[in-house]
Amino acid sequence: MPHPIGFITLLWIFMGECLRIGVLGGYAEDTYPASVLEDAHLTTLQLLTKYKYPGESHQVTTEDKYVLTLHRIARPGAKPVLLVHGLEDTSSTWISMGPNSGLAYYLFENGYDVWMGNARGNRYSKGHVKLNSNTDRAYWSFSWHEIGMYDLPAMIDGILEKTGYQKLSYFGHSQGTTSFFVMTSSRPDYNAKIHIMNALAPVAFMGNMKAPLISIGRMGINVVGGSYELFPHSFIFLNQCLSSSGMMKTCLRFYWQIVGKNREELNMTMFPVVLGHLPGGCNAKQPQHYIQLKTSDRFCQYDYDTKENQRIYGRSSPPEYPLEKITAPVALYYGSNDYFAAVEDVKRLAKLLPNVVDSHMFKKWNHMDMIWGVSGRRTIQPRMLKLMQYWETYGGAKEDKTEAPPEPEEQEGTTELVLETSTKIIPKESTQSSGIVEEKDDIQTTDQGINEELEEPVNETTYSPMEE
Repeated sequence: MPHPIGFITLLWIFMGECLRIGVLGGYAEDTYPASVLEDAHLTTLQLLTKYKYPGESHQVTTEDKYVLTLHRIARPGAKPVLLVHGLEDTSSTWISMGPNSGLAYYLFENGYDVWMGNARGNRYSKGHVKLNSNTDRAYWSFSWHEIGMYDLPAMIDGILEKTGYQKLSYFGHSQGTTSFFVMTSSRPDYNAKIHIMNALAPVAFMGNMKAPLISIGRMGINVVGGSYELFPHSFIFLNQCLSSSGMMKTCLRFYWQIVGKNREELNMTMFPVVLGHLPGGCNAKQPQHYIQLKTSDRFCQYDYDTKENQRIYGRSSPPEYPLEKITAPVALYYGSNDYFAAVEDVKRLAKLLPNVVDSHMFKKWNHMDMIWGVSGRRTIQPRMLKLMQYWETYGGAKEDKTEAPPEPEEQEGTTELVLETSTKIIPKESTQSSGIVEEKDDIQTTDQGINEELEEPVNETTYSPMEE
């Protein structure tokens, strides 16, 4: 059940007690900059407008008649890139940390035409040619399998048609990687439309998932069943978590128990923006499908029951996705403290993918540090950019396909980071201060940086961004 879904499930359980505490008020206003609280309430396009980027909204219709919204930071004529979010997330995840941190901003500033997808069922993609997502239960009859089979192809084809290019580069986080693996293994012709796939916290096998409280969320979802909307977008978590210092600590404890604890990469100043954009909305069948992967320790299609499996698949158990058909170049980026994309599972995936061009573990990083971590602008983002530029330039030439891309200098493909005050992410035009101070024995972020008073010293980085 990757991404914030487990965090959201657990918080929901405690909301009844939390409601008596109050709503967004004095604590939030006294503690967080007004610009941050504003960002928490803005849509993706409103954020782009606020920070003076050329935002656009485009719609595509899938083969099975779902209407999806793509958000674009437009640079007409430039090479297109597609970014696809994780479970219960939206296009905003790529820009929510601000222009000095968000991957979408970074790619735009480096000359790309940036497209950010929204999977069916989230707050921006609830359209359908015939069905009403608010009244027709038939709308909610999909898992991430359909996102890979229909949503991603519609997005890719729509972008290529609009831009006139034949290929694009792809960035996926969590479910955005799962759905890509579904697409390129089940519809292998789409491999030819991808320069490179950058997989952030990739999720396929889940046998080693170790989120300690995930069983609570599993029980809740299994009880109520599938085919309904799970946690549509609202501001309930923002309001409750920001109602007091104590509630914020409680929310952070649950968050860390779901995605993995790493206070070094967390920008506490910007955390309200995360809470304002989550949940993004999804179908209950999506986390159910992930739960099945954990139980079966297989990367396979949705498991109904023996009779229904026989009808749909012609066999009693669901078939595995043929990973050997994924010929597009894939770069895997994962964290040693990721409770969902466990190191053992990512390494298992890497052995089965036929064209892995980079596989890199970031020490101490959790599931969300890949896209929200304070050091991303100086570590993972330059690395991905340089590798992408290499494959865009040389990847199409047959003679270059066996040539290894430039190698980093790290030992054993890992990175351990030392954070500096300069990595605190402050969006341009923001009036926010540099940090929120909490009690010493719990959550600590200060003007001197989020590393202050950590439980362990942080070793110095060995990272060298793809030096040739």
